[in-house]
Amino acid sequence: MRGLVYGGPGVRSWTEIPDARIEDPRDAIIQVDAVTICGTDLHILGGDVPEVTEGTVLGHEAVGTIVETGGGVGGLAPGDRVLASCISACGICRYCRQGAYGQCRGGGGWILGHLMNGVQSEYARIPFADLSTYKLPDRVDDESAVLLADILPTSYEVGVLNGQVRPGDTVAIVGAGPIGLAAVVTARLFSPAHIVVIDKAESRLQAAKMFGADTTVLVGSDDALDTVQALTGGLGADVAMEAVGTPQTFELCTTLVRPGGRVANIGVHGAPATLHLEDLWIRNVTITTGLVDTYSTPKLLDMLVAGQLDLGHMVTHRFGLNEFMAAYDVFADAGRSGALKVVLSR
Repeated sequence: MRGLVYGGPGVRSWTEIPDARIEDPRDAIIQVDAVTICGTDLHILGGDVPEVTEGTVLGHEAVGTIVETGGGVGGLAPGDRVLASCISACGICRYCRQGAYGQCRGGGGWILGHLMNGVQSEYARIPFADLSTYKLPDRVDDESAVLLADILPTSYEVGVLNGQVRPGDTVAIVGAGPIGLAAVVTARLFSPAHIVVIDKAESRLQAAKMFGADTTVLVGSDDALDTVQALTGGLGADVAMEAVGTPQTFELCTTLVRPGGRVANIGVHGAPATLHLEDLWIRNVTITTGLVDTYSTPKLLDMLVAGQLDLGHMVTHRFGLNEFMAAYDVFADAGRSGALKVVLSR
């Protein structure tokens, strides 16, 4: 079979790899039917995630069909169509028992495409399959479902819920990539008064408006702080979400937030950011960080089935499963290509 293999910073190849096989009784093997590329994969290729070793198959977001299960898998059978979560959960460690699956100490957490081979391949091994997959109803299509593997629960849990978005809030979201746009969609579930999105690409700001942003700010032509303060009588945002993963965007969020407000960091950071405690200590600002736990995935799937999540415009580019190299080129050059989510299908 073939997979997208990490060869070190800046190096990737779609090449022959060993067949996926059961290695633990709790494993399942899926035929990958639809898969997508995450901004985290670009961070890995940029050298920001040194735990990923050369030779690892990337990817942690897929929809697939079960083709084989280990003897310890009780809730799945060959032929089942499933969402493979970006987070694997042993189900028995202290963190899993608290629903904090991202911090699993029993061999799970974020391991797909990180500490073990991921799902950007023709077939993939899914560990702890009973707890790390979700059966999909026929009426949910692959493209919509694959967005629930990572970006929707990440934005919802690490951005919206950690940031405690409330009715009437002013929410500033820095970054209008897929994570930022998913934050717009899920923040709107809580009826904020105003959502402001800041980005350096006009095409992504247009997408943010389509998904429900009230105001957009183009970096370099408008001043984000002036815009937010004008909307809030000089106070600042109730919640500022960082959805990029650079020192500059994190520090911008700390300037946009009002006294008593909340900064929710969602982005993956590969370089230190300065924490200006000399300014923040007196302002009662709460800063949260987090890796998604995916405890919200069943609820988000229910909302998707009920038509409460409009994801129809999130996928902008489609490729065949053997076109990974071209798909990465398009996704990595999103400012020029206008790519939001790129989906590859069998």
